[in-house]
Amino acid sequence: MTTQETVSTGLPEDGQRLDDYRWLVSGAAEPWLRRAAEGGRSVVSLTAELRRELSPTRTHLVLEQVELRRRAIGKFTAAPRMFFTPLGLEQATDEHIAAYKAARFPPRQPVADLCCGIGGDLAALARRGPVIGVDRDPAVSILAAANVRAVCAAADLKMAAVDVANFDIHSHAAWHIDPDRRAGGRRTTRVELHEPGPEVIDHLRARQPDAAVKLAPAATLPDSWEHEAELEWISRGGECRQLVCWFGELARRAGQRRATLVSEGRGAVRTLVGQGTERLPVASALKQYLYEPDAAVLAAGLTAVLAAEHQLAAITPGVAYLTADRQVADPALACFAIDAVLPFDKRRLRALLRQRGIGRLEIKKRGVDVDLEKLRRELQLSGNAATTLILMPHAGRATAIVAERISVQGAAL
Repeated sequence: MTTQETVSTGLPEDGQRLDDYRWLVSGAAEPWLRRAAEGGRSVVSLTAELRRELSPTRTHLVLEQVELRRRAIGKFTAAPRMFFTPLGLEQATDEHIAAYKAARFPPRQPVADLCCGIGGDLAALARRGPVIGVDRDPAVSILAAANVRAVCAAADLKMAAVDVANFDIHSHAAWHIDPDRRAGGRRTTRVELHEPGPEVIDHLRARQPDAAVKLAPAATLPDSWEHEAELEWISRGGECRQLVCWFGELARRAGQRRATLVSEGRGAVRTLVGQGTERLPVASALKQYLYEPDAAVLAAGLTAVLAAEHQLAAITPGVAYLTADRQVADPALACFAIDAVLPFDKRRLRALLRQRGIGRLEIKKRGVDVDLEKLRRELQLSGNAATTLILMPHAGRATAIVAERISVQGAAL
């Protein structure tokens, strides 16, 4: 079935703005986008060339798209054919995480993506069956529809530019929502300050309980959600990208926590599940290897689950660095072979690094208050060798651990 665009809105909107966005995603803008992407000219000369035939607004849109498409390559392989706004690109789910999430939704059944933005999750949902994208900004809806076409030309897609609070959700098998975290002008992790907030989301859940709510990893949740939802923290490339609250039939283990690592082109490569209240044992002494859990594991509070699986222990209470006398192959763990341990004294540390010819230094810290960039300058690094410096409290004092990051077979993403 071909893509359908049913854009309805009761919101006031600048007609010229919509015309400009419709033009941007049309074939009429394509020659200008290609010309601007060719490079080899200064922004000033390119702007002057475009302004000879385009309005100031359309000139800006063309130049902006070229830059946004370049920045979007890390999130979308189809970025050169897609359309973005700066905020829309920043907030969009990348295609690998979106595909992982979409696999939980019922195939070939109609679902809804509320507050769909420029369509990162929407495109993935469109690949599995009928979907409607809902966003109260009609211009953003235009971009979202074009982006779905760019990755799934035969998608069964509808668009609605309405406030999600007024959207009739009951006829859909499940739904996804990405509330605006900047509703007050500044980003916040407090869900009650999101737009829409918990009251609207709970109202939608009352009509259709099978839902996924996308939030920032550090979001502060309503107490009821902690018990009713399965909470999943998802990372890619070592960065925790989002927290998803799965409700209803989409939740596999309601009331539990999940940490999932997603890899480019490979989907989920590692998942841990637990309550987040498990006890983490503390080692009696520092061992040969230091381990750092993946960001999703840390955010989910599942370090103890991971440690128990591999018989690891914390180096210091309350600090999520683990230790053991053997190498552990797990994509959820970064492994470091400990080379030297000394009190955190800048002079001693500088002398040690200089003696070893360290010119490239990865610096990590937990539980120690230090400005890393200032420290890097003070260490006066020189040489061709590389190593890792890990700062943490240990045995009652700030400690510097010099270690080599090692790749354990079977652990790479």
